[in-house]
Amino acid sequence: MNIAPIRPLQRPGHLLRTRMTRFAGYAPGLALAAALALLGWQLARIPGLGLFGPMACTLLAAVAFRRLFGYSQAWAPGVRFGTTKVLRAAIVLFGLKLPLDAVLQQGLPLLTRSVGTLAFSMAAGLALGRVLKADRQLTLLLAVGTGICGAAAIAAVSPLVAAREDRTATAAGLIAIVGTAAAIASMLLADVLPLSGPAYGLWTGLTLHEIAHVAMAASAGGPDALESGMLAKLARVFLLVPLCLALHWRNSRLARRQPASEKEAAAGAAASFPWFLIGFLVMSLLGSGLAAAGWPLPPRAMAGISTLTTILLTIAMAGMGLNVNVLALRHAVRPIAVLLIVSALLSGLTLLTLL
Repeated sequence: MNIAPIRPLQRPGHLLRTRMTRFAGYAPGLALAAALALLGWQLARIPGLGLFGPMACTLLAAVAFRRLFGYSQAWAPGVRFGTTKVLRAAIVLFGLKLPLDAVLQQGLPLLTRSVGTLAFSMAAGLALGRVLKADRQLTLLLAVGTGICGAAAIAAVSPLVAAREDRTATAAGLIAIVGTAAAIASMLLADVLPLSGPAYGLWTGLTLHEIAHVAMAASAGGPDALESGMLAKLARVFLLVPLCLALHWRNSRLARRQPASEKEAAAGAAASFPWFLIGFLVMSLLGSGLAAAGWPLPPRAMAGISTLTTILLTIAMAGMGLNVNVLALRHAVRPIAVLLIVSALLSGLTLLTLL
């Protein structure tokens, strides 16, 4: 009978030194990501670039930085920390901005339309990707970003599909660029389409990729359009939770069915349960519960939380951008074609249902 050796207790001083050493390893990469995030915020202040928003500007700046100056392995631990821990913290905080009670009050029709958006994006994206022989992993990430909430959804789903970091970053960058173009096109059509303000807002909320894109485009239709657009978009964001849980369940089943030689890799994907989504739901329920009890968070507090969430997401985008090799983008022509076609079809078909 083998008895495992008893490990000596670690003294508090030793634990502190270990954690400080680990943080020191994270510091270079996190500092670089924070500097690129600050640069992205400044770039977003430039007329024209402001349409892309700070996250997209940061991601593009990080891609350019790697292309011009290279990528040191000393940055890798901090960059990885930013694209995992920092990102998940941002998604948890984002839950406070999702009023579940407001979404549920809209009833089944809004949720049904949101499910339809996700189902169409996934089915059409994967089918078209197969026809065009596009990279399956990148196509899947783009389909998720199109159906739910852009870069944040891509980053949340990527570990559940064992996506490579460069593909995750490429998908986030493409969805930001195409989504910005779609938002601008929607604004130009605001006075042309035969839609009421709320219907126009619903159209933008059901079809555009990022929350910032919906806010920008829906505002062109007035306050009612902005309200309906944001509610529709938040309903789509809510679908991130069941989608991630479904992917985790699928990974668990595959891990049990695969042969022993492949079980280790499959078990790794199955083990990556998205616990941060539980925090996302808890924060959403907390915000809704406080509002229902008559104790809503003060506007200044909500504004501060919103700013902090954006900062954390921007740092995560910087980390993703540092993982992108520009030369590898030449292989993304077919996934880009899939993204453009699916986005156009989603927009057109949704518009037909609202006329």
